[in-house]
Amino acid sequence: MAGRRRGFEREDRLGELLREILADELTRIDDDRLTFVTVTGVEVDRDLAFADVYFSTVDLDAEVEAAAAQILQRHRRRLQSAVGRQAHVRRVPALRFHPDEGMRAGARVEDILRSLREEAGEAPEPPPELAGGDAAGR
Repeated sequence: MAGRRRGFEREDRLGELLREILADELTRIDDDRLTFVTVTGVEVDRDLAFADVYFSTVDLDAEVEAAAAQILQRHRRRLQSAVGRQAHVRRVPALRFHPDEGMRAGARVEDILRSLREEAGEAPEPPPELAGGDAAGR
């Protein structure tokens, strides 16, 4: 049982390391279409063969996300090479890119809540930074 927990931690640590490397490497790629792409998470499978890279875009539109996935796939070799250089692992997992469905679901919930407030005649909630008071919340 203890060995199982250790493996889980290793996969999580490697996933977080890959997320940091990929996020940094995206800023180095000279492709304006990747300007608003954010790596939100990386899940590495147990045998470290694959790493599922989850990303979001500023525009949570499915077509924009599909285009971003294609662009990321075109740059996969460069990104994978960067992971190999920086992660210092024996086996570099093959990268697979997926839109982060959680981001889109969160935006959908926000839209539903906003429309319910509008139907109820309530004023929309201001963003937290504009809710009043200074940065310390006073």
